[in-house]
Amino acid sequence: MIQIKKLNTQDQNFKDQLRQLIFFEAEENTQIEKTVAEILSDVKKRGDQAVIEYTKKFDHVEFSQMEEIEISKEELNLALETLPKPSRQALEEAAKRVFDYHKKQLMSSWSYTEEDKTLLGQKVTSLDRVGLYVPGGKAAYPSSVLMNAIPAKVAGVEEIIMVVPSPYGERNQLVLAAAALVKVDRVFAIGGAQAIAALAYGTKTIPQVDKIVGPGNAYVAEAKRRVFGVVGIDMVAGPSEILIIADEKSNPDWIAMDLFSQAEHDELAQSILISPSEKFLNQVQESINKLINDMPRKKIIETSLMNRGAMIKVETLEEAAEISNFISPEHLELSVDDPDELVKSIKHAGAIFLGRNTCEAVGDYCAGPNHVLPTSRTARFSSPLGVYDFQKRSSLIKLSNQGASKLGKIASVLAHGEGLQAHAKSAEYRIDNE
Repeated sequence: MIQIKKLNTQDQNFKDQLRQLIFFEAEENTQIEKTVAEILSDVKKRGDQAVIEYTKKFDHVEFSQMEEIEISKEELNLALETLPKPSRQALEEAAKRVFDYHKKQLMSSWSYTEEDKTLLGQKVTSLDRVGLYVPGGKAAYPSSVLMNAIPAKVAGVEEIIMVVPSPYGERNQLVLAAAALVKVDRVFAIGGAQAIAALAYGTKTIPQVDKIVGPGNAYVAEAKRRVFGVVGIDMVAGPSEILIIADEKSNPDWIAMDLFSQAEHDELAQSILISPSEKFLNQVQESINKLINDMPRKKIIETSLMNRGAMIKVETLEEAAEISNFISPEHLELSVDDPDELVKSIKHAGAIFLGRNTCEAVGDYCAGPNHVLPTSRTARFSSPLGVYDFQKRSSLIKLSNQGASKLGKIASVLAHGEGLQAHAKSAEYRIDNE
């Protein structure tokens, strides 16, 4: 029997209990940091040869030369062509929905001209080349291919380089098919910190990218953190999270399964339920114990729910929204009568699922919005992955004679005030003294 922690906002020590629940930090693993640092340094120095050696060591695949690591376009297209019809239809429909949603995020360049004909504006351009990390082997994450590659494609990125490990030579057909479907440019059968290093620094075979996106294990996350600055990264993601605000009219079996959907990711995932109804919380607890035995990932779910899960009794839905904003969850479900009203009180969440019919799982695969979301309270200041992550902005300034004279006087005063005489002189040269 699973017994989830129960908190009540009326308890005197509720805030301390909540903080203890939320401010979880995995133990710092100095061995992971040391290993990753060594791998990054080695790949930076020795390039292809280091990648080959680490691939043999960690993935148990031996390549005699780097050309064998690249997965050909023929193999990618064959994976798509031979995919069972239901799988292909699902993949294509999901891809279409993700494309349609992200097309609405495209930013455009703009400018305006002032009375003296000075032009100011912004030029929007796409990144040249991005790297996409996709978990591989027995685990199939075609959704990761779609969610990371499609916004890059929509943004106009010229080249997408995908890396995907193939432990013991095993390549996942769905992942390769997804890469073919969204027209990833090049795919390499490598993974781990060595793949991140190759993308960040470039090797003779693998081109250096401008930004690396995509999920991975602790070694991949640490490698991304360390190469940030050499290249851009999407985020360093923590364990998966779901927070559900539900009233007594919700189906307890549905809510229990929604909690499971995040808990089954791994033992550190966090599932939290908030409700003003004590009776409903008890009903969900009963559903959890009833449904858990049918879950293939039962042990993972149990560990996650008992160690990091919680049920929180609140007085009102307004109070539930306040707690949610403090937690700032990756996924937030509003399983209430009027989610459109409640969402007005929500400020911080990666993705918000409105209404009893809207489970988080559809967001992971096919709703359209991106499933790469901020975790660990970073939704307070971060957003989901999107087209804007693959575009950048350059400011445009074009001064007329009159504008150069007028702004030059202002700049001169401020530059002298900062003690930067060359700045001042540069602006003064352009002042019309007539």
